[in-house]
Amino acid sequence: MTLEKARELLEVQANFSGAYNRNACHLILKEIYTDQGQHSCDALIEEFDLDTQFDIKKGLDYSKL
Repeated sequence: MTLEKARELLEVQANFSGAYNRNACHLILKEIYTDQGQHSCDALIEEFDLDTQFDIKKGLDYSKL
């Protein structure tokens, strides 16, 4: 997945605040982790303020999820 596509998808999810949206964010971030690495995940978490909105912390190891 490209970072541009991830941004589009995360923007949609960030506009809502339900549990399904949180899970969708995790799935998107897991794909970015696989393709782009930890730094890209952390940047997206910060960009969309996912820590505040969904309690998704930077540094989460998506290889174990």
